[in-house]
Amino acid sequence: MSTARKPRILVVDDEENISFLLCTAWNKPDRDVKSASNGHQALTVMDSWQPDVVVIDIGLPDIDGFEVLRRTRNNHPHTSVIMLTARGDTIDRVRGLSMGADDYVAKPFSLEELSARIDVCLRRIGSLGGTMNHVVSDLVLDDDAHRLWRGEVEIFLTPTEYKLLLCLMTNVGRVVTRNQILEYVWEWTFDGDSSIIESFISNIRKKVDFKEPKLIHTMRGLGYTMREL
Repeated sequence: MSTARKPRILVVDDEENISFLLCTAWNKPDRDVKSASNGHQALTVMDSWQPDVVVIDIGLPDIDGFEVLRRTRNNHPHTSVIMLTARGDTIDRVRGLSMGADDYVAKPFSLEELSARIDVCLRRIGSLGGTMNHVVSDLVLDDDAHRLWRGEVEIFLTPTEYKLLLCLMTNVGRVVTRNQILEYVWEWTFDGDSSIIESFISNIRKKVDFKEPKLIHTMRGLGYTMREL
């Protein structure tokens, strides 16, 4: 997220009262907010406006939120995405997270909770800078540029994937528990649904461990560790 402008939040929801509520609550002097009432409009706004965080309702009138998420990840890989939906099924939640969403909030929601999660996303993006590289085997994470390579191949991560990988790479050789990952990456406590972490680990493995040696390892019953075996 650039320090030359205010953080930008895009609300994508066809319910006018929800868009009005969220835009009113978040349109503050230190941030900008826009809304879109359908998926195609949202994608157009994203291309021209480049928001930092997008809140997407799954039940949109044209293309559903999952398709908007897919296109967002393809075209704007560094944008944080929070899925907003009336559906509370774990299957929908895991599907969204496995497709690259950073978070998932079910309606009816608390404005305070959703605002807190927006703040977490913004802090996550704002904290990506640094002054050192993290290296494991031929995997190099440039904290200053927020870029990742495996050998000569550059790898693109979502903001949440980045922070989870950073958590593992700053603890090379040590086991990082699920609770430690939740506290570091999401900054609040989940109800023990490990499928959320497993979904993100699976996505990161597909991007990072595409060749030998495999670097991310599951320590059954404990958590995860990163090391070259």
